[in-house]
Amino acid sequence: MSTSTATRRATIFGRVILTAQLRAVTGLRIGGATGTLAIGALDNPVVRDPLTNQPYIPGSALKGKLRSLSERIEGLVSNWRINNVYLHICLAQNGQNPNYHTCPVCPVFGVPGDQAPSAPTRLIVRDAFLIDESARELEALRLDLPYSEIKWEAAIDRVTSAATPRQVERVPAGARFACEMVYTIYEPEDFERFRIVARALQLLEDDYLGGYGSRGSGKVAFSDITLLAKPREQYDKPRETLPTRTFPSVDALLQQLDETVAWLTSTILVTTRDLA
Repeated sequence: MSTSTATRRATIFGRVILTAQLRAVTGLRIGGATGTLAIGALDNPVVRDPLTNQPYIPGSALKGKLRSLSERIEGLVSNWRINNVYLHICLAQNGQNPNYHTCPVCPVFGVPGDQAPSAPTRLIVRDAFLIDESARELEALRLDLPYSEIKWEAAIDRVTSAATPRQVERVPAGARFACEMVYTIYEPEDFERFRIVARALQLLEDDYLGGYGSRGSGKVAFSDITLLAKPREQYDKPRETLPTRTFPSVDALLQQLDETVAWLTSTILVTTRDLA
């Protein structure tokens, strides 16, 4: 991908559509707004789709967690502040950013638009909604709230043993969400960068998603992973005719990662014409 002023361009050589099922292994809590709650309602609800009232996982929450874990395992400096949150950004100086192309995080997860080289983000993470079967299962349960449970917790005074109870709304363990990510190939280096996405999935499985993770919530697992390759030359073809590879789990994807990267490279081949 050329970023100089004279040859500025961003050509899509192809895309990888990653779909998977994301299962809440333990109760999942991603907080929503409280501004419209009625008197007596729970003051820390989960985020819900306004059309269906079903809980969902915002793509921003999922992508932000994948990015954060990728930054941590690389030991990158958190140098960019968004309110009270810090993350890593390859900062430009005098319009140049020599660290960007070798950074293991910024090309994949993105940088602010005003930072050179102002390149497009490779990874898009969609909002993840409950799959229909899982929604029906939750509807059949006797839950505290539609599609969610109330978990009681208590803060304990270590001297008096007095307890202060509190309520937390969570999506019950076992709920399943349809997850989709789109990874775009802009330059040959992006094939190897796909390893960062696969590793981030495993990092998340060993961590937690949403809030209260240190207290048991938010363990998730990916399954039924499908990679669909969409080379630029075949972008007008129906999806079912395009090459795919499937994996039952993240571990299976990682075990076959070398050959998967080679398959993506040969399927979405960046030709010398593209690079001219």
